[in-house]
Amino acid sequence: MQKQRIVVIGGVATGPKVAARARRLDAEAEITVVERGALVSYGNCGLPYYLSGLVSNLLELRRTPAGLLRDEAYFWEQKRIRVLTGTLATDIDRGRKKVAIANLATGETSTLPYDKLVLATGAHPVLPPFAGLELKGVFTLNHPVDAEQMVTDIKTLGVKRVTIIGAGGIGLEAADALSTRRLQVTMVERLPQVLPSVLDQDLATIFTRHLERQGVRILTGLRVLGLEGDASGRVRRVVTETGVEEADLVVVACGVRPNVELARSAGLALGETGAIAVDQYLRTSDPDIHAGGDCVQNRHLISGQMVYVPLASTAARHGRVIGDNLAGHAVRFPGILGTTVLQAFDYNLGRTGLSEREARGLGYQVMATLVSGSDSSHFHPWHGRLILKLVVEAESGRLLGAQAIGPSEVVKRLDVLATALTLGATVDDLASLDLGYAPPFSTPLDVVSQAGHVVQNLRRGLAKGISPLALKQKLADGADVQVLDVRQPEEVRGRSIKDRRVTSIPLGNLRERLNELDRAREVITLCELGVRGYEAARILTQEGFSSVRFLSGGLAAWPDDLEG
Repeated sequence: MQKQRIVVIGGVATGPKVAARARRLDAEAEITVVERGALVSYGNCGLPYYLSGLVSNLLELRRTPAGLLRDEAYFWEQKRIRVLTGTLATDIDRGRKKVAIANLATGETSTLPYDKLVLATGAHPVLPPFAGLELKGVFTLNHPVDAEQMVTDIKTLGVKRVTIIGAGGIGLEAADALSTRRLQVTMVERLPQVLPSVLDQDLATIFTRHLERQGVRILTGLRVLGLEGDASGRVRRVVTETGVEEADLVVVACGVRPNVELARSAGLALGETGAIAVDQYLRTSDPDIHAGGDCVQNRHLISGQMVYVPLASTAARHGRVIGDNLAGHAVRFPGILGTTVLQAFDYNLGRTGLSEREARGLGYQVMATLVSGSDSSHFHPWHGRLILKLVVEAESGRLLGAQAIGPSEVVKRLDVLATALTLGATVDDLASLDLGYAPPFSTPLDVVSQAGHVVQNLRRGLAKGISPLALKQKLADGADVQVLDVRQPEEVRGRSIKDRRVTSIPLGNLRERLNELDRAREVITLCELGVRGYEAARILTQEGFSSVRFLSGGLAAWPDDLEG
């Protein structure tokens, strides 16, 4: 029987994973990986940690957990996979099943025959259409070479001021890394908030407040017009709509676009997102050509729509599924939730499923709420705060999405919620989850279950909530509202909303002091985390107050700094 010939175009994440999985399932196949760069496999997501100094040597991003360097020799000796680095795939002849390749160093051309072809061509950084991108000192942080040159420039050229264009995940991780090196960091984002593809405005506003406390200048809703350099051709200024930012180094972090040129020229179908269209088996419109990683689109598990969300975790899962299918196992890739997590400036944050903005845009009737809590028992010395947001379909109670932020164990909660989303869970399911408890790891009722309880209460009509952003806007608009702070006096002295419409009555005294409140006016109750505010709302409602709401997430989720 003739050996199956498998050609994989693209390294880094999906390509090597495909090749390795296919080899484990098919010992006889001839497997070749074609990679245009000099490195076949490396941990691209680790570049910010090299930039910060947390990873001291770039080679660590290319090693296996056992310390072996993932180079051409490794793939041949360990897996019998031939790797051609510095080699560009220039054309696919689908009729003859051949790939034309060119050695970028010598210019030599040749062809590779295949039975099955895999496109793992990845994505490229988006470069905005303005002048100055060619200047020295302008980087995209997309490759180890970028990170290495940035570190060299910082060490040798006296870099002091850095401007990052784009406040998405890569931009935030770069800002964190560069701030660690005691550089002055300014971030310029065209959209009105940081992390626009990760967080809704309420949590993004809280995170922005944290960034500014760390000394990062945040300029949102601002467009960059171009870059200017000095006589030596090195970047010195970032020109925006409102002025000029001095800069010794610039990071362009405006997202990525899929590399689809080879697929397009081969006549393969592209999807509505502009990425390569694949079926549930990750086959392209040609059944003998698979594709995966950052060059393809995926079906969203909640909306059912095709989306482009390039993530290393998705790329790795694609690689395994394609490897299985090359060996004849007919494995499906169901889709994605777009689960995204990151760490920056001692905060952990992320999202899974649909954001509130996305869900409303898709026509869902949405119920969304913030819940503040702790990641472990309050008496444990390592406990930390987090704010969790649930996005729920109002009528059915089905979970649509979640976001979380805080200097604590956030990702554990998001992983639980991603699992719940995958299984079609409702808030009732969340409320009854049998999650692990011990003081170092959780509270007796984990914040995930607490969030389920909060939405249960809202859906049953036991209380009505209001978001911190909505209350802030109400106060700014001069609304005739009573804000009832039910915290203890020492808490109020520590930090509080300074407004004549705020009345402070500790929760334990509320029943005896109801006559201090006007029953004809709306009352909004609040506390630090939201629990006592909810209790106060229940007291007032049962005492006949007709218009009562509590502050979701409490003052812990307030968008501005509060003074004592």
